[in-house]
Amino acid sequence: MDFVLPPDIEEVRLRIRRFVDEKLIPLEADRANYDEHDNIAPSVLVQMRKAAKAEGLWALQMPKRLGGMELPRIGMAACYEEMNRSIFGPVVFNSAAPDDGNMMILDKVLPEAMKPRWLQPIVNGDVQSAFAMTEPDGCGSDPNLTYTKAERVGNDRWRITGRKHFITGAGNAKIFIIIARTSDDDRKGLSAFLFDADTPGWKIVRRIPIMGPEEHGGHCELEFDGLEVPDDQRLLGVGDGLKLTQMRLGVARLTHCMRWTGLARRSLEIAMDRIKQRDSFGMKLIDRESVQGLVGQAAMEIEIGRLLTMRAAWALDQGSFARKEVSMAKIVVADALQKAVDTALQLLGARGYSKDTVIEWIYRYARQARLVDGASEVHRMVLAGQLRSEGDGFFRWGQHGHG
Repeated sequence: MDFVLPPDIEEVRLRIRRFVDEKLIPLEADRANYDEHDNIAPSVLVQMRKAAKAEGLWALQMPKRLGGMELPRIGMAACYEEMNRSIFGPVVFNSAAPDDGNMMILDKVLPEAMKPRWLQPIVNGDVQSAFAMTEPDGCGSDPNLTYTKAERVGNDRWRITGRKHFITGAGNAKIFIIIARTSDDDRKGLSAFLFDADTPGWKIVRRIPIMGPEEHGGHCELEFDGLEVPDDQRLLGVGDGLKLTQMRLGVARLTHCMRWTGLARRSLEIAMDRIKQRDSFGMKLIDRESVQGLVGQAAMEIEIGRLLTMRAAWALDQGSFARKEVSMAKIVVADALQKAVDTALQLLGARGYSKDTVIEWIYRYARQARLVDGASEVHRMVLAGQLRSEGDGFFRWGQHGHG
């Protein structure tokens, strides 16, 4: 077993770290660099994206032929962690959700002839995209509850009716992937389609206010009242919507974990800087055993999450679906992030609760980690099912195969 990063990946990681330390973290201290939803201001984003491209740090997950860096999953794990040591990092490098996951699935399933129209603009950073799956009182963790329908119109079109909500980035998105019901079959009842934001037959009902900072374009509720999509904008076969969803979300869940470890580390970095300097009742906070217990526990949980994330990334690179590995990472890293930022806020006191540091930003953001892309309870249920079916094989060493 070798836990040393290959030299080419380590070189990229260090370049990203320098960019984050020198260009992004300094921006966080000035509220003028934020938009009204606590994200990086659009004008500042344009400048930073130009700088990232100039340094060859762009779309780490995409093939070089499309303008990306073509990192393997283990490289993404190390570099996504570094980029999200800044709250602005992922969107600057064009590796933020949901574009990140959408780019990867479109590269995998789109015919080459369609990529210039539907994929390349997202890779270039010219447009945003959205993945419309979740529904009010319908599809959430269980895609089989999808009620948005796609019905055939003649031989070459589909008419979509229904409702979606909490669709990340929809307010700004130009390219959408939508999951809709095309039959009542339990396994083959869903299909996936592409559509352009300018196509009539749908609208944004509202941008849903949320507890935490928002991605550009927010989290929106959408209504479809006759959106017509050509059949050649269907992704994979009729009835392959669940398959596409599983293909997309497996890697996307893990990229969340990769980014969250960066936020967790940043939280602990801020706390450590403070407690090394802060005097309390005759000694530095770092010298108090109770404080050492807090930061030691948080550091250990971050490291456990990093190892699970890297193991899942390695399994994906070996061709596995890594379902167990991704679910375990998702649960543990979500908890580790919350533990790290809560510990940091406690140790910073009022300063952590204020906007003088990014701790309160990360704290508000962190609570969603146990919900998005499958609640932790659902992932535990999945793991229990796999343990039940595999028995002792659940714990075998090495690649877990394609199950």
